[in-house]
Amino acid sequence: MTKHGLRLRHLTFIGPGKRPATISFGPGLNVIFGDSEMGKSFIGEAIDFMLGGKGPLSDIPERVGYDRVLLGIETIEGQTFTFVRSTEGGAFRVFDGLHVSVVPDSGGTELADQHNERRDDNLSTFLLSKIDLSHKRVRRNKRGDTQNLTIRSLARLLIVNEEEIIQKRSPLSDGNYAADPANTAIFKLLLTGVDDSALVSGAGRSPEEQSRGAQLDLLEQLVRDYQAQVKELAGPPAELEEQLDKLDKTMNARGEQLAVSEAEYRNLSGQRRELLKRIEEGRNRLTEITNLLDRFTLLDTHYGSDVDRLTAIEEAGSLFVALGEGPCPLCGALPEHHRLGDDCDGNIDGVISAARAEITKIELRQTELKETISALRKEAAAFGRRLPKIEQQAEGLSGQIQQIVAPNLRELRNTYGQLADTRSEVREALGLYRTLKDLEDRKIKLEGESDPGGNSSNLADVDLSTTTVDKFAALVLQVLKDWHFPSVERVHFDLRARDLIINGKNRTSFGKGLRAITQAAFTICLLEFCRQNGTPHPGFAILDSPLLSYREPEGEADDLRGTDLNARFFDFLAKLPDDRQVIIIENTDPPADVQALPQTTKFAGKPGAGRGGFFPTGAAPDQMSAP
Repeated sequence: MTKHGLRLRHLTFIGPGKRPATISFGPGLNVIFGDSEMGKSFIGEAIDFMLGGKGPLSDIPERVGYDRVLLGIETIEGQTFTFVRSTEGGAFRVFDGLHVSVVPDSGGTELADQHNERRDDNLSTFLLSKIDLSHKRVRRNKRGDTQNLTIRSLARLLIVNEEEIIQKRSPLSDGNYAADPANTAIFKLLLTGVDDSALVSGAGRSPEEQSRGAQLDLLEQLVRDYQAQVKELAGPPAELEEQLDKLDKTMNARGEQLAVSEAEYRNLSGQRRELLKRIEEGRNRLTEITNLLDRFTLLDTHYGSDVDRLTAIEEAGSLFVALGEGPCPLCGALPEHHRLGDDCDGNIDGVISAARAEITKIELRQTELKETISALRKEAAAFGRRLPKIEQQAEGLSGQIQQIVAPNLRELRNTYGQLADTRSEVREALGLYRTLKDLEDRKIKLEGESDPGGNSSNLADVDLSTTTVDKFAALVLQVLKDWHFPSVERVHFDLRARDLIINGKNRTSFGKGLRAITQAAFTICLLEFCRQNGTPHPGFAILDSPLLSYREPEGEADDLRGTDLNARFFDFLAKLPDDRQVIIIENTDPPADVQALPQTTKFAGKPGAGRGGFFPTGAAPDQMSAP
């Protein structure tokens, strides 16, 4: 049996002024469980990143300030290495020994992050050389073309995240149909230890075949590029079409609500504007009345003064006449010189008559003025009564608009905008699927035009031995029985679907909880099969949320909460030999005996209930020693 393989020993993040964030691993079973949003799934993501994943790492707030990642690895033979990489990605540096919190100031070897079969100074070649898989080639298409095995092409069979573990597709497929032949060839290589180096393709092809081959290569590249984009989408086309239909219906309903809300807003705003206009006009008129009353009151005072003056003139004239003859008070003429037949400026009777007439005229005007003043005061009093009521109505409308109508309208507009953005994204996603489908159809058409002469362009699919996959399926059946998987009686591997058939039912037809546990069985049994049969395997597997049926079952048939599968699952893994390493990341609590294991870590939001999260709080100590 092979003695080659790897064990993960620790994952650490360091940064200036930051306490190292680290978690250790050992041989056999390792369990990380606890509350959500505590950084558990981030651990699996970071390990994948340190195995050459492009990233970027999830931008979680706790990660700010950490600039390097350390991954400690040990071979089955006992050699230890620490890989260091910037959190931004790029090349690696490898150091002998395990360094948990302090990176040596010098030494180490730089390793490129991209695989290169002609050079050994890259991460992929370095790791593959430790597990007897260096310089292996695997088939990549039906024509028999081959490609280098890389650590990245192996990683998807070793690290299964919480999204991949419930996917409705074969464990050998990552959604990129163009990569399926290579993924299947890697599966065959792990089961048998035989790669595709002996496969010959393309020799002696005609110019037409070479042109077709070049077109196929281009189409495969385009398909891979689009598949990489499609992989990030929310779901398959059928789900996206359903989502688009729901979005359209929701947007229509929200559009009607928005129209009603906008009409209400316009109506209330119009009423408020009319009231504010009336208030403004009323205040202007009240100001005008106030000014007029001030002026008219002053005028009335003047009228009174004029009447008093004229009355004094009238009374003086009357007294003057009563005094008898005497020198004229105006011209000084003696009585004998008065010319009574002639008028003069000092005609007393005329002055008295004029004064009386003027008094009568002023009194008439004064009466009219008083009536005007009284009317203005009544009008001002009416405005004084009406304006507060209008202002109160305006304030009520403003409060209704600001506190109810406007917030509701903003929320509806924001929701409608978000729905519109989501619909655009879904339409764009469907456009990507349509483009991908067109590329795949063109690729299939080109493959169908291959020369029927029987040369390498017409090679069969990846040759998976029925005997080998039957042995693998038998192991899966035994493991599922050991786990007390519900009513399992038979398992076989479908060469066409490249997936397990359980009790005659496609694995992808089960609910997501059972899909997760059967995906876990596939991954663990692949490791176990390789160890039992002496074929190469990296020696470890990481599974995120395999026991989903205990937390979010998809219906009664998918609900395992009343079974002991979780206990049997962990019991099986706890008994694995030291040359196997399995890391389980779960939100559900494992059995008490598993929680007590030294390689079990609980993450808890409550102080004292477990580890507070992957990233610690507080500043870094002055110095920490490396093991």
